[in-house]
Amino acid sequence: MTHTDATTPRTSESAQPTGRRLPLLDVLRGAAILGTLMTNVWIFTGPGAEWGALQSESGEPSFGSAAGVVEGTFSVLANGKFLSLLTILFGVGLAIQYGSAARRGQPWPGRYRWRALFLFGEGTVHFVLVFAWDVLMGYAVTALLVAWLLTRSERAQRRVMWWAAGLHLAVIGLLTAGLALSDDDGGGAVSRDVVDLYAHGSYTDQIAFRLENAIALRMEPVLTFFLLVFLFLLGVRLFRAGAFGADETGRRLRSRLLVWGLGLGLPLNVAAVLAGPDLFLLARYGTAPLLALGYIGLIGAVVDRVRRPGPLMTGLTSVGRTALSGYVLQNVLCVLVSYGIGLGLAQRLDGTGPWWVVGLWVTVCAVLMVGSTLWLRRFSAGPLEAFQKWALRH
Repeated sequence: MTHTDATTPRTSESAQPTGRRLPLLDVLRGAAILGTLMTNVWIFTGPGAEWGALQSESGEPSFGSAAGVVEGTFSVLANGKFLSLLTILFGVGLAIQYGSAARRGQPWPGRYRWRALFLFGEGTVHFVLVFAWDVLMGYAVTALLVAWLLTRSERAQRRVMWWAAGLHLAVIGLLTAGLALSDDDGGGAVSRDVVDLYAHGSYTDQIAFRLENAIALRMEPVLTFFLLVFLFLLGVRLFRAGAFGADETGRRLRSRLLVWGLGLGLPLNVAAVLAGPDLFLLARYGTAPLLALGYIGLIGAVVDRVRRPGPLMTGLTSVGRTALSGYVLQNVLCVLVSYGIGLGLAQRLDGTGPWWVVGLWVTVCAVLMVGSTLWLRRFSAGPLEAFQKWALRH
């Protein structure tokens, strides 16, 4: 390095020295991408789709029927959990890029600011043209803050991390208390006009609806901003501690995550879902991150025991290497299958039970795993990843 000012990464801060790709990270990213669809598939196929999720999001599934058991199981295992996992992994990616800049002696955040702004642009396009519950815009804003925080001391980062966690829990606690004390049962029917919009409306009408209601539809990343900051910084800390490595340190840390994440996270999430709509926010944004940590430990334990990757492991790895493309593609596919601008199955199969929704999720997952594997045989990166790299070079 030619200088050591505050904007230049310090290599001593990163305990994960490597330019090598960590195989577990690709598997985890693949699982996170497909796991987020376990939640989003119910949005695509529900009455009123994206807006319907806002009006009925507090209506947790009942376990009183077979259909309720299926949807409830998906909620316990997926709702908020894989979103938290994806957020942690985004923080890991930020730490890797910080370390890369450090090894090259490049200033930080430097050009990363342009990458974050480009991601915000991609998220905006995704929000307008495809899916109102986009995560990319929120990640881009959080990344700009956390990228700057990485130039501060480890102590400062820890302080911000735990303050962010405390503020987030305070906000969610207050909102949960408000829901519990409210006379509103949270089960209001979705507007017929909105149901018709997604069942029969034109594509341009759906775009116009998203733009007209952008503030309401973009409230999730605002509501969870402190959680995003916490999970980003948690990802940085886990990476620097070596939690994703193939050595003994990595296995030991993942074992702890498995025990504590599943041991605490699973019963807490089951309890929160069974408690009903009043604890919806706590289940999605409070207890979910604990189970996400358990998933890191669980998936890590499975990967550690795999000697020869089979189709599932290969598929997850391929999706993980093309995560951005896979995330957008799975939403495009669900739009074309579910909305009236495509096959319109959400309305045609309404009331037939959850099995076709589960089938849609399985099918889209299979398409992504096979498609990404075949794509990577000819190309080194996913199409959106390659476009992003090209655009930032020009």
